[in-house]
Amino acid sequence: MSEIEIRSGVELPARRENIELRTDDGFTLVGELALPETADPVATLVTLHPLPTGGGFMDSHILRKAAARLPALADIAVLRFNFRGVVSPRGTSEGSFGDGILEQHDLAAAMAFVAERGLPHPWILGWSFGTEVAIKYGLEYPIDGAILLSPPLKRATDAELGAWAGSGKRLVALIPEFDDYLRPAEARERFTVVPEVELVAVEGGKHLWVGEQQTARVLNEITARLNPAASPLPTTFPGPRH
Repeated sequence: MSEIEIRSGVELPARRENIELRTDDGFTLVGELALPETADPVATLVTLHPLPTGGGFMDSHILRKAAARLPALADIAVLRFNFRGVVSPRGTSEGSFGDGILEQHDLAAAMAFVAERGLPHPWILGWSFGTEVAIKYGLEYPIDGAILLSPPLKRATDAELGAWAGSGKRLVALIPEFDDYLRPAEARERFTVVPEVELVAVEGGKHLWVGEQQTARVLNEITARLNPAASPLPTTFPGPRH
């Protein structure tokens, strides 16, 4: 049996389902749920994409690769969706950009879906703009924790961030060394309001996490929290039998 080298475009086996989320303010959002092909998921990743007005959508590369790899490699369910007003090959979510405020309804719809499906041990993964939504509204839900990729900390206030202190929910922040908005030294200062934060300074990292090395680092950090038994992730996968 040949081995598949896991690189950027590889999509590993999973049960993939196009889904729709209905918000409590009346909009339909489009998305996808990716589940392990045969096993039950051990944890669930609810992904919140980067800034819609900057080109962010459910297929932003880290989120697409999480859905392509983690169900097969780590038995993690991955839920991706377009925030309101966002277009992708999957389709268009109704509504229009809400500047991180109206998107609270989008997160609510996603978490209602997770509860309805009985998906286990949910974590929120926010990237850039998505971290703002996660920080501001994530505490309202029965999650195990949240992982923040490249948090700008522009829309979320110190009070909203500080509310995570003592919440019992884990907070992990991956801060690129060369981030465009918040670099490790400043991040350490801003996150002092959450003493238990797991702040990971990523050497050589940039805001968009471009390249296989940075992608693998992010996916390994996710796996180490959601399913430590599957960490570190393999770099190859058994190919089809001939």
